[in-house]
Amino acid sequence: MTDSLDRLYTAVTAARDLDPATSRTARLLKRGPSKMAKKLAEEAIEVAIDAVNRDQAAIVRESADLLYNLTVLWAGAGIRPEDVWAEMDRREREFGIAEKLPKASPKHQAKGKMAPALSKAAAALGSAWRPMVAPQVAGAAKAR
Repeated sequence: MTDSLDRLYTAVTAARDLDPATSRTARLLKRGPSKMAKKLAEEAIEVAIDAVNRDQAAIVRESADLLYNLTVLWAGAGIRPEDVWAEMDRREREFGIAEKLPKASPKHQAKGKMAPALSKAAAALGSAWRPMVAPQVAGAAKAR
């Protein structure tokens, strides 16, 4: 799989110099991190909806779109696939292949401060990054 993503990344970075009028990739890269992040989120939601609907063919198609948009975002942020692979290798050594990095406990994080990994991601995205906040709906009761 990494070979496919490496080839995709190479194609995405090569498209940087193409005409945005004819290249979707060049257009996304030119529009900046906000547009790239929006497209990535849209594809992630589509994969999730298809999973809930148990539509395997759609999950496969939308997953390919998700990986494409993730790769575009990496290229736009100056992140190379090998940076991600190195992090995955580190996590595998520390936690095992099937484990996600544990969340830091709130008492270990200063209130109002971003986690170091989030701070690094925000710095990579530059001034266009802003935290996502769920809107408050008037009169909505909390679900428990």
